Amino acid sequence: MTRRPAIWRLKARELKLGDRTLIMGVLNVTPDSFSDGGKYLDPDRAFARAIEIEEQGADIIDVGAESTRPGSTPISAAEEIRRLIPVLKRLRGKFAVPISVDTYKAEVAELAIEHGAEIINDPSGLTFEPQLAKVAVHHDAGLILNHLRGRPETWAKLPPLRDVMGTITQELEATVSRARHVGVDRARIVIDPGIGFGKRKEQNSEILARLAQLARLELPLLVGPSRKSFLAQQTEEQTRYATAAAVTASILGGAHIVRVHDVAEMKVAAELADEVLRHAGE
Repeated sequence: MTRRPAIWRLKARELKLGDRTLIMGVLNVTPDSFSDGGKYLDPDRAFARAIEIEEQGADIIDVGAESTRPGSTPISAAEEIRRLIPVLKRLRGKFAVPISVDTYKAEVAELAIEHGAEIINDPSGLTFEPQLAKVAVHHDAGLILNHLRGRPETWAKLPPLRDVMGTITQELEATVSRARHVGVDRARIVIDPGIGFGKRKEQNSEILARLAQLARLELPLLVGPSRKSFLAQQTEEQTRYATAAAVTASILGGAHIVRVHDVAEMKVAAELADEVLRHAGE
């Protein structure tokens, strides 16, 4: 159990990774996200939730205006901008932590950075709009490259991967290579194995068990297991317990950052996992 230290260069700052797990708090400004759709569409309500996320201990706030839940259908860039930009205007300059925007659209990413975002979290790993990488280069933004199979509307029909970690590692390596080819600084890249993004239910646990294989890519690792369907239990409280277990497994497997909805609870889990990691390195 080891975690390689790193410096993540963003548009306006650098984040030190590895000493402790950073918490990325989710802020969905969508009407249809699987866990909190519709709650924070209003910019004032989104602002209040962002304050709460920061106060609970988030190190990054990740704003998303398009759902990527299984079965969801894409929205236009215009609609995503309509939802997102008023919220970013409300958040701009009000927080000590950096703002990330969850989008695969280059046009949306460009406007998001112009309105204060420092990180682009691409759920498609440059497979939907490869030109997004050029936006990151132009603005010196941080870039999260997430592994994805297919599209949300087709995930239910996809067969299991024969070699899940071998495929994820190989395809993430190719994605990073494409980003580097257009000029993205390696120090600005974080990779994400894409828990739930086109993987069959049983294979998500395998990904968590074998995260250490991604260490060979020598890049910081983000994992987002929060409230994913493979963790679903009979009650919301039980699902939070399952998420805490997945967050702990992610950190012990080498994750530098975890993306979560329940920041306060998952911060407790992360702090304990960090303590275990420290003792493992002695």
